[in-house]
Amino acid sequence: MVLILGTLVTVYAGPSLYQDWLNRDNFDGLSRHPRQDGDIFNQGEIEENKDHGKEDIDSIKAKANDFMKDREAGPVRRGPPSLKDHQEVEPPQVNAPDLPADNPDTGQGQLERPNSGDPYSGPQNEQQVAIVEAFKHAWKAYKKYAWGHDELLPITKTYNEWFGIGLTIIDGLDTMYIMGLKDEFQEARDWVANSLHLDVNRDVNLFETTIRVLGGFLSTYTLTKDDLFLAKAKELGDRLLPAFKTPSNVPYSDVNLKSKSAHAPRWGPDSSTSEATTVQMEFKALSRFTGDPKYEDIVDNVIKHVHKLEKKDGLVPLFINANTGKFRSSATITLGARADSYYEYLLKLWIQTGKTHKTLKQDYLDAVEGMKKHLMRESEPSKLLFFGELLGGHSFSPKMDHLVCFLAGTLALGAHNGLPEEHLELGKRLADTCWETYKRMPTGLSPEITYFNMAPSVQEDLIVKPADTHNLLRPETLESLFILYRITGDQKYRDWGWRIFQSFEKYTKLPDGYSSINNVKSPSSPNYRNKMESFFLGETLKYLYLLFSDDPNLLPLDQYIFNTEAHPLPILTS
Repeated sequence: MVLILGTLVTVYAGPSLYQDWLNRDNFDGLSRHPRQDGDIFNQGEIEENKDHGKEDIDSIKAKANDFMKDREAGPVRRGPPSLKDHQEVEPPQVNAPDLPADNPDTGQGQLERPNSGDPYSGPQNEQQVAIVEAFKHAWKAYKKYAWGHDELLPITKTYNEWFGIGLTIIDGLDTMYIMGLKDEFQEARDWVANSLHLDVNRDVNLFETTIRVLGGFLSTYTLTKDDLFLAKAKELGDRLLPAFKTPSNVPYSDVNLKSKSAHAPRWGPDSSTSEATTVQMEFKALSRFTGDPKYEDIVDNVIKHVHKLEKKDGLVPLFINANTGKFRSSATITLGARADSYYEYLLKLWIQTGKTHKTLKQDYLDAVEGMKKHLMRESEPSKLLFFGELLGGHSFSPKMDHLVCFLAGTLALGAHNGLPEEHLELGKRLADTCWETYKRMPTGLSPEITYFNMAPSVQEDLIVKPADTHNLLRPETLESLFILYRITGDQKYRDWGWRIFQSFEKYTKLPDGYSSINNVKSPSSPNYRNKMESFFLGETLKYLYLLFSDDPNLLPLDQYIFNTEAHPLPILTS
């Protein structure tokens, strides 16, 4: 027994501590941004939150029917729904309402379709109504306490300023348009037209600003053809271009929007590999929309450079240096934070450009083979497929970030576009695993990081360390469920998505907005982190809404490709 325990400590704790010290000190498991710890709030401290659980089924159905009647009479502005408590269960075994039938005109869960010729006319069924109500609840709180600022702090009822350019508004623009929220969209557009100033004297992260803000402008222009958003996209693109003026063509991580000066991150000399290689879709779209090739040319230089670098069977380390253009050879290889979207954009760029760039396709195929060879394993005893990490580029660790759940949808999307059918099966198995990380937690919400047991003598597949129990309202699993449902039509992906939505409603909803939580293993005290990320509106709720759409004209996968922040861009034909 002592030997077994000692082995487990060495395998699971030692590598993690080493990596955290070496590469991820002071970061929150994100490829997104440095840790910005807010106060932690116990559920008991939020007295008025005790009645804010998930709506019961009768309430949802009644609200849905009222909603559709109101739509016939004209647009109505609504407040947050009235919610009821639900019995604690572990994990929550919540019965979802009857979900939409395959036949769009019959079956439980279906409502009469308003203005059916317009895919952006609003929710078509009870589940979409509930998701739209969640968005409106979040938006109402943001508008009340954080309007014009980057992110809502829902407990202290104030805001967090990260870049100073209204991230939540811009990240949520296309979500509002897709959901048919015309009033909310118009007030957001008015703010962009009259109050947004991009010449802020502040350093911004090239990657985050590109995927959230540039991507948000471009996708909204794609959907609306409103020149305001293209003009803002062009202005922002010009302000970001200095980040690419480096000796190696690999961009610096940070750029000042006013002075247009760029530099490496404050915390070290290197850029994250994913950040340097996850701006190409947006700049390519900007060139195609404006007719100016300079944006596409400059990001193509990055692609060409990284293509030539030596890799480990298609796999890349976490860090790359903008001055030398070289990978940090001792860095960890992972599909999670700081590397994830490199692989995502290999495939999506190939699709976006009409499958014309053979090197992108080959680099992606090589990477998938490298994943299978070096990172793919099965847990014990349930044989859950997962993708671990190579610490220092060589020592395997059975650690998987929630971020890795993007890969299930990416693999499926590749198979949908003519790549090996085996990729779809791998995507399905990985989605099963990602669902298990939700299902097996007492709150029904996934932790940020999961370790997988590989010892046959241990009976639990999942190991969640105390430091990894937080949930940031992330979208990656829901993105994959959406893609897999679109491709396979398998009802289970909707069932899982609805269960996840119910858990968000039960454990993250507050009187004012939603908050990430600190402990998915504690239903009685999830500990609110006092932060509503912009991607909750820009990605999480959007993918949930799309998951329950039966409209074939709503962003079909053969016409649109989603950037890594869920902003749809057109697939280019020339």
